Amino acid sequence: MHFEELIKQLKDRRKELKVTQEMWADISGVSLRTIKQFESGKGNPTLDTLSKMANALGLEIALQIKKLSNT
Repeated sequence: MHFEELIKQLKDRRKELKVTQEMWADISGVSLRTIKQFESGKGNPTLDTLSKMANALGLEIALQIKKLSNT
């Protein structure tokens, strides 16, 4: 999944739940500034922050790690 898709999914979920950015910040423990930057595509949150944001919306972040070979 690309970062833009992740942003869209979390933003869509927030709106589906009728949660404001301010409410999302409160329930996730993430600053409102970080939330706003994330939704505008300008932020670069850590994995821990992304996890807090997703969990607050009842979602979970799963990472897929590609194996790189030297062959």
